[in-house]
Amino acid sequence: MAQVTVYSGPNCPYCTKAKALLQKKAVAFEEFNVKEDQARLEEMLERSGGRRTIPQIFINGRHIGGCDDLYALNDAGQLDALLS
Repeated sequence: MAQVTVYSGPNCPYCTKAKALLQKKAVAFEEFNVKEDQARLEEMLERSGGRRTIPQIFINGRHIGGCDDLYALNDAGQLDALLS
């Protein structure tokens, strides 16, 4: 199973939507709240090339991007292969 990391924050509808897709696919993921943890925010910025929007999603260390990027991969039929 893939290692999935989601950098998110509270009251973020895009975070909720992205996590819902991962949950629908029965994928376990590690989540970090970057609004409450400065070290995780800095880690997210470094890993994502400075992208500040949330969520920022990584699958097996590969930067996927945000919610729209995750759904685009799913719509293109490429997400399941990354998650397996």
